[in-house]
Amino acid sequence: MSLPIKRLYRCRHDKVLGGVCAGIAEYLHVDPVLVRLLWVVFTLISMGLGIVAYIIAWIIVPEETIRQ
Repeated sequence: MSLPIKRLYRCRHDKVLGGVCAGIAEYLHVDPVLVRLLWVVFTLISMGLGIVAYIIAWIIVPEETIRQ
């Protein structure tokens, strides 16, 4: 029995900016608001490093395909 491979994608249906936080939330099975709040806290604590990390993730993480 083979388990399906979990992959991280940017979310298309629940995105606010680029879909990175919603994609992480979907991957971890948590509420996207929680991930967004944690990302904001990280950005404030790291003096803006979260913004750079978000942009890099936006570029690297592929967007999910349309489910049929």
